[in-house]
Amino acid sequence: MTSEGTAKDQQLANFRVKADEGNLTTDQGIRVDDTDNTLRPGERGPSLLQDFHFREKITHFDHERIPERVVHARGAGAYGYFEPYDGSLSEFTKARFLTTPGLRTPVFVRFSTVAGSRGSADTVRDVRGFATKFYTDEGNFDLVGNNMPVFFIQDGIKFPDFVHAVKPEPHNEIPQAASAHDTLWDFVQLQPETMHMMMWLMSDRAIPRSYRMMQGFGVHTFRFVDAGGRSTFVKFHWKPKLGIHSLVWDETQKIAGKDPDYNRRDLWEAIEGGDFPEWELGVQLVPEEDEHKFDFDLLDSTKIIPEEEVPLRPVGRLVLDRNPDNFFAETEQAAFHIANVVPGIDVTNDPLLQARLFSYLDTQLIRLGGPNFHQIPVNRPVAPIANHHRDGYHQMFIHQGEAAQHPSTVLGGCPALATDGSAYTFYPQQVDGRTIRKRAESFGDHYSQATLFWNSMSVWEKKHIVAAFRFELGKVTRSHIREGVVRNLAHVDHHLAVAVAEGIGVAPPERAEETHKRSSPALSQATDPVRGVATRKIAILAADGVDASDVMLVTESLGGRGAVCEVLAARDGAVQGAGGERVEVAKALTTTGSVLYDAVYVPGGDKSVATLGEDGDALHFITEAYKHGKAVAGSGAAAQALLERAGVAVPAEGVVTGDAAASEFTDAFTEAVASHRHFNRDSEHVPA
Repeated sequence: MTSEGTAKDQQLANFRVKADEGNLTTDQGIRVDDTDNTLRPGERGPSLLQDFHFREKITHFDHERIPERVVHARGAGAYGYFEPYDGSLSEFTKARFLTTPGLRTPVFVRFSTVAGSRGSADTVRDVRGFATKFYTDEGNFDLVGNNMPVFFIQDGIKFPDFVHAVKPEPHNEIPQAASAHDTLWDFVQLQPETMHMMMWLMSDRAIPRSYRMMQGFGVHTFRFVDAGGRSTFVKFHWKPKLGIHSLVWDETQKIAGKDPDYNRRDLWEAIEGGDFPEWELGVQLVPEEDEHKFDFDLLDSTKIIPEEEVPLRPVGRLVLDRNPDNFFAETEQAAFHIANVVPGIDVTNDPLLQARLFSYLDTQLIRLGGPNFHQIPVNRPVAPIANHHRDGYHQMFIHQGEAAQHPSTVLGGCPALATDGSAYTFYPQQVDGRTIRKRAESFGDHYSQATLFWNSMSVWEKKHIVAAFRFELGKVTRSHIREGVVRNLAHVDHHLAVAVAEGIGVAPPERAEETHKRSSPALSQATDPVRGVATRKIAILAADGVDASDVMLVTESLGGRGAVCEVLAARDGAVQGAGGERVEVAKALTTTGSVLYDAVYVPGGDKSVATLGEDGDALHFITEAYKHGKAVAGSGAAAQALLERAGVAVPAEGVVTGDAAASEFTDAFTEAVASHRHFNRDSEHVPA
């Protein structure tokens, strides 16, 4: 080695920090004895600004990435409006956008994955962000939530640890946008509070069919405050008009290769085509005096309020009807902040929420280059802005006048304080207690709601959860981590733990204490599903000699009900019908795949069917669609024989054969597509 190389190595050695020795300290070298709990007055008090360890830890984390978001980097957005149904919520809140019937409040919504970078795929197994900016006449309100109602951790001081664990491992930056690796599952096995969220993440909720077909949740417990100052606890829910539908895991992996922009494209094309996505906003309301009536803590973000205990109250509808003009200027520069609240909505002492109140603003300062990010058009409120904030990076306002302070007589006392009752006022909650790093005992149950989720799943949902755990833990290289997760799962459900252990080469656990049998049907996607074919994509496989009338009948029948029917063939352009007709081809089979469609149909025409039977791409298309639980149909004896050759069981649930000219055929196919998927035709054993 050269002397120059030796000197350089020594120089680098002075900066290397070993992570496997010494005590945990702050950046100033101060030793730390607790990095799991923020400092607070009393066990359930708000987080304190004097907690220098928390502020340092979060600030450093917020500033780790330039310029994309540290989390939620991969996103898509759209504009629209929110409209309340009636004014009945005025009993609970004075927020005008929720209590004024017919008032349409403009919104911008950004959907996203969490773990991956901007260049990652849309269909990875991950939480999906669901952030809504309401441009109200009282200021901006940001409801910054996810498509799952709970989170991985209870206290925001653990957020850097969790994100570091789920992000690519630092020594090799692998894997991208995936949770199936050692550091994430090591965190999980050591932090049992993650178990409820991990049940959601291993379910089909983590692989939505579309942003338009997933729920959204505010996650935290917030407060409504009425005109008289009375407080009511509230949780926010978004329910999609099209229903809650998901992909299957094998399908998502293939979509990531064929169309990594699958969810982005789906949202964009739906809006461009006039199929405006819609959600209903519902709230769960808990009177202040009932805060402690549950067997969990309302301030615990790893818990839900089961809808059977506190039913959802419909509030209004959200409609997205316009795509952005420029992705960077709008979707990428959209800055959400959980502290953006309006009169009538307030926060609580939820320790995860408290951390977000600091972290979001801190993050925007570095990501968008300074304190004036609110002046970017997508972030600017429709309510007027008047204050004494001046200068800074990217200042776009031209402030006039001789003074920039309060109080002042130079500008006649303007801008004046609002003394007419229109100003935002915080709810005057009582706060007292010793400053400690400790969670309340009411935060100590980490398993019962994970069990509730498992008990609420249908047979096919349970099968998918077991398969997901097996896949993820099968990627973990350290056996003690696999074993630790299985030990945690044994506290959720013994049958689940055994099924997972058997698939990953871990000894089945001893039976833990008996778990409860409670369930919440509202948690299952199989409960009262929304059925319909609107915006569903139907692949019609054809070749020369196809029965053009079959193609027309199915296209008109399903297309007339809102489905998107596309003819696929071995080549682009057109194929010739059996009677000489020209049948337009939307795509060549080699440029697409069954995973990009919701159903497949083989029309009649002996010559066409025979050609398809010799086409490996066509046969694979049918086989794969059937494997993924999709509706499959064929017209005539030749088409039925082709389906059977491709491995399709006839008859079977979601499989339709017969004469396309018969209304019974198109009605049955429509019904099969409307059901989304047909998982009951797979009878593989699932733990009870």
